[in-house]
Amino acid sequence: MAETELTVRSGQVVALRLFDLAYEIDLKRAETLWAARATGASARARLVGTPPKAVSFGVPPLALDLGAVTVEIDGVSLVMAATVRLYDFGIAAFALRLPVAALPWPDFVRLCNATDIAIGASATTSVWERLLAQLRETVGEALDRPTTRLLQEDYLMAVVDDFGGPLSAQALQARVDLVPLLSGEERPLSDGARGDLLRQRFSYHPDDLVVITWDRAFIYEPQRETDVADVLEIANAQLLVMRSYDEMLDEELPRMRDLVERARRRTSLLASRRYARLARRLHTLVAEVTELAERVDNALQVTEDVYLARVYAAAMELFRVPNVSAAVDRKLTIIRQTYTSLHDEAAGARAEILEIAILVLIALEIVLSLLRH
Repeated sequence: MAETELTVRSGQVVALRLFDLAYEIDLKRAETLWAARATGASARARLVGTPPKAVSFGVPPLALDLGAVTVEIDGVSLVMAATVRLYDFGIAAFALRLPVAALPWPDFVRLCNATDIAIGASATTSVWERLLAQLRETVGEALDRPTTRLLQEDYLMAVVDDFGGPLSAQALQARVDLVPLLSGEERPLSDGARGDLLRQRFSYHPDDLVVITWDRAFIYEPQRETDVADVLEIANAQLLVMRSYDEMLDEELPRMRDLVERARRRTSLLASRRYARLARRLHTLVAEVTELAERVDNALQVTEDVYLARVYAAAMELFRVPNVSAAVDRKLTIIRQTYTSLHDEAAGARAEILEIAILVLIALEIVLSLLRH
C-alpha cells in the first residue's frame, strides 16, 4: 500500500517542557496545596504496564491535571490537555497532549512538525509561562529554595495507538518514512544522517515500535501503554537537573578560587578561622550536590523489565546524561580537593598560632623570672 493510504486512526502528539524550579519539592505539601486550591485531579505516578517489582521509583512523582488549554498551531486554534509531573529533586515536567483521529500519515507528520514550531524550543508562545505561573501560584509554598534562573528542556513525542488494523513494526517501517517525523526536515537527508536518526529502534512485540532521537520520539503502541513515554520524560528530567548542577558548579568554581586567593592574601591571627569558614561552605556545597545527585540517579530503577531497561539506557546515553554527570563529578572532585587543602591550611594555621602562643608564654615566663631577681 502507498504511504498516503496509511491513516493514524488513534494517537496523540505530546509536547514536553521541563523546568528546574527549586532545590527540592515537598511533594506531600504540594499535593495538599493542590487539593485545597485547585480543581484538577492529582495522583502519585507509576508505570502502568510494568510490574512494580520490575521498576521502582526512588520517590514517585506527583501528577497534576492542569485542564485544557487552547494553542494556535499552523494558524488553527486547537485544544490540548495539560498536565504536569513534579519530581522531588526540583523538576516540573509539563505535558501538552493533542489527540489525533483518522489522520493520514503525511498530515500526522505535518501536525507534529507544526506543533514543534508552535510550542517547541524555538517558539515564542507563552503557553508554558502561563502554566508555570498557574503551578507556582498554587503550590509555590512547597518549593524549597526556588531557582532564580529557569533552565528548560523540551521533547516531542508522536504516539500512535492504532493504524486501523494489525500492523507489524517491520511492515510499518516498510510503508512509511519516519525520518521527516523524527528530524522535522522537509528536505531529504543523507544516508548517514538517516542512519543516525533511526539507530535507536526498539520493539518488544511484533506489533510495537519505539524510535528515539535527541529531541523527538516515535512510539507505536497498540496496547496504549505509556511506560516508554514516562521513561523518556524521566530521562529528560535527570538530564535537566544534572545540567542545573553543572552550571551551578561552573559559576561556583571561579567564585571559590577568588575566595581562596583573598583568604590566602590576608595574614592575621584570624586566618585559620577564615579558612575554616570557607572550608565548611565548600563541604556543605559538596554534600548538598552529592545527596541530590544520588537521588536523581535513583529516580528510576529498572530491574526485571529488560525491554524498558534498554529503552531507558539508550535514552540516558542519547541525552548525554552520563557525560553531564561525569562533568559534575569532576567539578565536585576539584571542590573536595580544595576543601581538603583549606582544612589542612586551617589546621596548620591553628598549629602556628599555638606555637606562637607557647613561645610568647615562655618568653613572658623568662622576663618575669628576670624581673623577680
